[in-house]
Amino acid sequence: MNRDYLINKIISLAIEEDVESGDITTNALVPDATRAVAEMSAKADGVISGLEIARMVFAKFDDHIKWTPFALEGGVVSKGDIIVRIEGSYRALLTAERTALNIIQRMSGIATATSHYVKELAGTHTQLLDTRKTAPGMRILDKMAVKAGGGTNHRMGLYDMALIKDNHIKIAGGITNAVVQVRASAFPGMKIEVEVTNLEETQEAIDAGADIIMLDNMSTAMMAEAVKLIAGRAATEASGNMTLSRISEVASAGVDYISVGALTHSVTALDISMNIVPSK
Repeated sequence: MNRDYLINKIISLAIEEDVESGDITTNALVPDATRAVAEMSAKADGVISGLEIARMVFAKFDDHIKWTPFALEGGVVSKGDIIVRIEGSYRALLTAERTALNIIQRMSGIATATSHYVKELAGTHTQLLDTRKTAPGMRILDKMAVKAGGGTNHRMGLYDMALIKDNHIKIAGGITNAVVQVRASAFPGMKIEVEVTNLEETQEAIDAGADIIMLDNMSTAMMAEAVKLIAGRAATEASGNMTLSRISEVASAGVDYISVGALTHSVTALDISMNIVPSK
């Protein structure tokens, strides 16, 4: 995966869909040489993510933009805090504003939500994982935001780790057959994860040599039994209905990881505003 390539592609597509042939209103009202200063401010408490991506958006319209951040990637802000000051072309600031805000608000919303889950896991060895339940085309940014919030990135896509789920198991004729077939075609060293729903399947996954065993939609008591059964022979991941109110209880079962799709599929954007003042 070429991270820089994907980020630039996302930015270019976002600008194309919003600006296309030009900002009609701004170009009609703002003289080309006019300079201005803008400030992005937090309108709610949260964790900031996407600062560099937002800077890149503005730089597409003014490559001499002056960018002065007052927050760090993954840094905590309070309502009213200035996040960044931007100096440059008035036209560039107006034209790039919505695209930049859409990105930083979404990413900061993900980072903020992630930080709440991570806080619930404090004092345990359990790590928080993201999933592939991301906005289409935005996965790299969504996962960067999870990391900024203190979470751990799981597989990026279908190509960098094998995850054998229920429908794969059905077509293969069982967990053992599925692991054998995937192991034969996977590149050397690739981790193989197997989804299980009960203790019998857990034992079969152990015997098949799974590297990670996903305990899917199990009760906390059953997960604790499964962790004892696995006894360190594979890493363990809890998945399914992992809410903020439940994850500390799930962590007490001794799982290594908890994956939470809501981090990225149910995003509440962090409220951030931008105010522009013409330069004197």
